[in-house]
Formats: sequence, C-alpha cells, structure tokens
Amino acid sequence: MNYSYDVEEANFDELVVAHSHKVPVLLDIGADWCSPCHVLGPMLEKLSREYAGKFVLAKVDADENMRIAGRHKVRGFPTVIAYSRGQEADRFHSAQPEHFLRRFIDKLIEHHGTSSAGNMPAD
Repeated sequence: MNYSYDVEEANFDELVVAHSHKVPVLLDIGADWCSPCHVLGPMLEKLSREYAGKFVLAKVDADENMRIAGRHKVRGFPTVIAYSRGQEADRFHSAQPEHFLRRFIDKLIEHHGTSSAGNMPAD
C-alpha cells in the first residue's frame, strides 16, 4: 500500500486539506535542486510506510507549484507542514534526524486523535 503521493495546486485542497480530516497529512515542500530535500524525502517515505496509514505524506515540488509554497510562506527547503482536521498544526524546516521525525509524527498523530483544532503542544 502506498501512503505517499504527489500533490499539485489543482488537487491540493482535496488531497491535503480535506484528507487531513480523516488522517493527519505531512506536507513535504521541496525542490529537485535541494540537497537536504534528497536526505529528508527518503526518510519521510520510509516512515510513511512504517506507520502504515496513521498519517499520509503529500509531496510538493515547489518549482512546479510556487503558489503552494507562497500560500504557506515557505522561506526555505525542505519545509514540512503538519495538517490535522483541515488546519496547519505544526511545521519544521530543513532535514532532521529520524528520532526528530518520529517525535514530530507521533505528536501529530496524538494531536489529531485528541484535538479538533489548534496548534500542537510544544515538547
């Protein structure tokens, strides 16, 4: 089963915002020329398979979808934005180690199950 997919402007609202009402969505905004994106992307893909549907990974090529990056006020790549129940819940920038990603994802899943809106609590 595939727990990640590519997103573009035309299907963003359906595949990210609407879908995040069912399950948390990690929006990975990156670019082909971005070296940290090539480090982070495979780790997020691996975790999306490992978590097996507890969240989905939505990948955006910022060069092809500049409006999505602009809409989210992205200042650097990669930027990962957590969506839960139709709203941004949290975000981080740059490549991060796997233990950080697991903690971020676990916090998102917990937030999605216990909250109807708002930002995730800080560590």
